[in-house]
Amino acid sequence: MTRLTQSLSRPALPRPSLTYREVGATRTPEELPADYQHLRHSAVVGRGRAAFETAGTAVTTWRMHRASGARVHSDAERAWPGVRLEVALGAGPLRLGVPCAVIWTAYEKDRVGFAYGTLTGHAECGEESFVVELEPDGTVRFTVTAFSRPAAWYTRLAGPLVPRLQHAYARRLGRTLARLVRT
Repeated sequence: MTRLTQSLSRPALPRPSLTYREVGATRTPEELPADYQHLRHSAVVGRGRAAFETAGTAVTTWRMHRASGARVHSDAERAWPGVRLEVALGAGPLRLGVPCAVIWTAYEKDRVGFAYGTLTGHAECGEESFVVELEPDGTVRFTVTAFSRPAAWYTRLAGPLVPRLQHAYARRLGRTLARLVRT
C-alpha cells in the first residue's frame, strides 16, 4: 500500500459539534434563552448606503475581527451557515483560540451580518451575532448580541470577569468597525 493510499483510507477525524441547544436564538435578540449571561451592545458606525455596505463587508469577511487584533482562521472567506472558524486573541502562550461555526447569516437590503455558535473546545458555551443595519434616517448601526456561559474550568473560575471582557471586546469591535468605515 502506498503512502497516498494509506492516507486516503484513514478515517476522518470527528468534527467538533455545537455545545448548546438554543441554536439560532440570536436571530431574535428580544428572546435570548434563560440560564445564560446576555450581552447586547450597539454602536453607530457611520451614515449612508456606502458606509452600510463597507461595514457589512467588513463584518462578514472577518475584516472587522482581524482589524481589532484577533486572528481568524476560517474555511471560507465570507460568513455562510456551516462555515467553521477559529478566533484567537492574545499572544504567545497567553493566546486563546476558540472554535466556532456560523449558524445564520443575513444578506438583506438594510441588514447584513451573521452569528456563530460555540463548538467543542470553546471556553464558553453559546452564540454571538454581529449585525449591521441601515436605519431609515441613514444611520448605520452595528449590534453585537450574545448569550453564553462558562464551558471550561478557567472561565468558571474567572466568574464575573468574563462578561466584562466580552462587553469590552464588543465595544472594541464597534470602534474598529467605525474606523474601517471612515477610512
